[in-house]
Amino acid sequence: MTTDAYLADCRARLAFDLLSNTWNAVLIWVLRDGPRRPAHLRERIGGISPKVLTETLRRLEFNGLVERKAYAEAPPRVEYELTELGRSLLDPIEAFGAWAFEHGDEVMAAQERHGG
Repeated sequence: MTTDAYLADCRARLAFDLLSNTWNAVLIWVLRDGPRRPAHLRERIGGISPKVLTETLRRLEFNGLVERKAYAEAPPRVEYELTELGRSLLDPIEAFGAWAFEHGDEVMAAQERHGG
């Protein structure tokens, strides 16, 4: 096996990069029930600043996982919703969340043992 499998543009690294940012997976998960306005997303997600929310939504849109819909209303209204590609990540995110639920205590215990 060569190290070519780990080049920056390999598909496995692309997938891990998409989920390595905490907010990416959180936003995808929150959007699973349908379109949401940014204010609603901030209400549902504790600890995310408006700036980080905007950056994350733009990153997800850039990667084809989220679609932004702007409505010509007064006041202006914007909603975000998952694309089919974004929806395809729901099962892997759910599986990773189940793993974290099952093994989270073990990970935190290891961190504590190592001074974390």
